[in-house]
Amino acid sequence: MLFDLRGGRRGKIVKIVYAVLAVLMGLSLFLVVGGFNLAELFNSNSSSGEAAKAYEEQAEQIEAKLRKDPGEPKLLGSLTRTQINAGNAQVTVEPSGARQVSTEAAQEYQKAYQSWSEYLKATKEPEAGLALLVAPMLLQLAELSTSYPQADTRIESASEAQQIVAEERPSVNAWTTLAFYSYFTNPKLAEKARAEALKLAPNEEQRKAIEKQLDEFQKNADRYRGEKAKAEKAEKEAAKAGGTGGTGGSAPVPSGENPLGGLGGGLGE
Repeated sequence: MLFDLRGGRRGKIVKIVYAVLAVLMGLSLFLVVGGFNLAELFNSNSSSGEAAKAYEEQAEQIEAKLRKDPGEPKLLGSLTRTQINAGNAQVTVEPSGARQVSTEAAQEYQKAYQSWSEYLKATKEPEAGLALLVAPMLLQLAELSTSYPQADTRIESASEAQQIVAEERPSVNAWTTLAFYSYFTNPKLAEKARAEALKLAPNEEQRKAIEKQLDEFQKNADRYRGEKAKAEKAEKEAAKAGGTGGTGGSAPVPSGENPLGGLGGGLGE
């Protein structure tokens, strides 16, 4: 089932955020330090169903081991990675590059999010390679959010994962990517990441390019937050008119809509 991009507040958000987040997602995949397997991120194999099943079976085996040894960091890390792979195996990439995320993929991502959270509690030294897979997955989950706060929480978690990468494997690309993630919800962290990227830039030309990119992204992120503020205000006014007293600024998104306006180019069934 594809979400309708037409009309109302969603249409406005799409215009403001869609292109920005497409760039962000691209950077989260490619502007990172260290090698990684793209097949792990988006499985394009025609037998994706079989691949997903294999990963799901592997996850069940790891979960069985965790029942005997709960909280074991390596097992939790392996479970997170396997669940991400199970989700990626069920993402369809269209010729245009748009990602169609199935309900099953979203469920696997949510499981991975939970496993990642448990992993972070269990270890003092989170693995940068795993964080590199987690960050873009969390952005994909943010696209599925039903409220602005939920989207923000998931983007913040993505930023935290990318920060692990940047701090353990510092590079221009790692810090630049962190800045892109962070401008949505933590401008202070984004500025720190910008400064670190500029320090590592090899020449003035690249520094200017980084500044130009981040300036543009900062403007768009500010506009995103502006739209979120409008949604929160509208919610409070509607609640006041209805005599309910509001819901604490949760700014829910209408059924079937997405506060991020199509991070991956549309959601699939």
